[in-house]
Amino acid sequence: MAKQSVAAMAAANNKAHLVGGGIGSLAAAAFMIRDGHIPGHKISIYEAMPILGGSLDGGGNPKEGYTLRGGRMLTTDNYECTWDLFKTIPSLASPGTSVFDETVAFNDRHKSNAMARLVDRNRHRMDVTSMGFSMADRLELLKITEADEEKLGTSPITDWLSPSFFKTNFWFMWATTFAFQPWHSAIEFKRYLHRFMLEFTRIETLAGVKRTVYNQYDSLVRPLLGWLEGQGVNFITNCTVTDIDLRTEGGRITVQGIACERAGAVETIPVADGDLVFFQNGSMTDASSFGSMSHAPKALTKADSGGWRLWEKLATGRPEFGNPAAFNASIPESFWESFTLTLKGSPFFDRMEEFTGNEAGTGGLVTLKDSNWLMSIVLAHQPHFADQPAGVQVFWGYGLHPDRIGNFVAKPMSECNGREILQELCGHLNFGLEAVGSANCIPCRMPYITSMFMPRAHSDRPLPVPKNSNNLAFVSQFVEIPEDVVFTVEYSVRAAQIAVYQLLKIDREVPPILHHDKSIKVQLAAAIKAFR
Repeated sequence: MAKQSVAAMAAANNKAHLVGGGIGSLAAAAFMIRDGHIPGHKISIYEAMPILGGSLDGGGNPKEGYTLRGGRMLTTDNYECTWDLFKTIPSLASPGTSVFDETVAFNDRHKSNAMARLVDRNRHRMDVTSMGFSMADRLELLKITEADEEKLGTSPITDWLSPSFFKTNFWFMWATTFAFQPWHSAIEFKRYLHRFMLEFTRIETLAGVKRTVYNQYDSLVRPLLGWLEGQGVNFITNCTVTDIDLRTEGGRITVQGIACERAGAVETIPVADGDLVFFQNGSMTDASSFGSMSHAPKALTKADSGGWRLWEKLATGRPEFGNPAAFNASIPESFWESFTLTLKGSPFFDRMEEFTGNEAGTGGLVTLKDSNWLMSIVLAHQPHFADQPAGVQVFWGYGLHPDRIGNFVAKPMSECNGREILQELCGHLNFGLEAVGSANCIPCRMPYITSMFMPRAHSDRPLPVPKNSNNLAFVSQFVEIPEDVVFTVEYSVRAAQIAVYQLLKIDREVPPILHHDKSIKVQLAAAIKAFR
């Protein structure tokens, strides 16, 4: 554990306020307690929704249908800060075991080895041992991999790769694994190539992907919440923070108050000298909406949710706080749609296991390559929810192009209800609708889900602790952490750990990024893969 610094000992007498209840704030609270020795009762987390966990959600029930907005890829070869945290968080399902050890043991029993990663229009399991590169594709990939970020600038991926590249097996697998679009940031694409070079060598089987025992709300958020609650942390839900009062003296910025709305009343929370404030700026799942078997999700925006309003207000006239408009100004470029199916007594899982050759929980994504929606599904090990009864099965899927007309349903995915999404899915798989029986399919529209992939300048994201800040930190997917990659649990947790350690001057190193891309063995394996 960390050696207690003078700053941490002094801060133990002060309070910490965390605005937003996602994994970034929860991790920051845990690091403050574990490594900063801040008493839990001195920490308060303010969340606008009635439930904590942010984008790591999991809801519903077997009667009305389960819901998952998404699932995050995990690996034990990376995610250094995430596992540093969860090695000290007890599992709820396995007493005496940490969440990390529980996850490793689960994956030792259920190893990933996808045998139907791409499926074509004829429902043929494609041979993806070859990445499908031409020599020109390889040279272009090498060029973007080696380009420095200053040169890449605000350019999209399409400025660096030719149209033929986006027809390769590699692109279909990489894009659907990580949710990249051709118009996304070349910098983020390059960072992924480096951070996950080890995964590049096994992208066709997803052998490096690790799964939690249940969905990530049940397996990561709930144990973390339980531990924080046991430490006395204050959870204040249904509380919308509307403003953060800042004082500027000598070029330094200090938070001196927090304005919020709760139960119809407006409150001001004083922030004393020495108190700390952590703000989750922006949200990839902001303005999300769920549909049903009979209704498509509503097309909401940030104007409906207000989720970006506070960051926009704070960043006005303060360039060191970033530029939210770089990320939230173009919904057509940042949205896609997911869906969660709850099945009871249907043969769908049996049919899929027979078709793919994978038992549920071992196959990873099955991408329907010729789907106009670029639809993928994943069958997790069952049960996928901690309260999921026997005889009920749940799986998740998504479409990267929800604005396009379907192949079997003459409507864009974004206008489809759950029944129509089932029709499209079964059409691609050549299954009759009886394969899904009385399934309940709940679609979810997420207008900003890949907003952090939008082309951006270096200055568009604030540092976790801006250089002129005395007590304000940013902990989210929209901060600048050199070399690391957004759209991962790791990014939020790393931002939280950096911010806590910096503000409290904790004498413990933030776990460094493991550079598999510097390994001669990995580089050789990647080169061999590229030439297959």
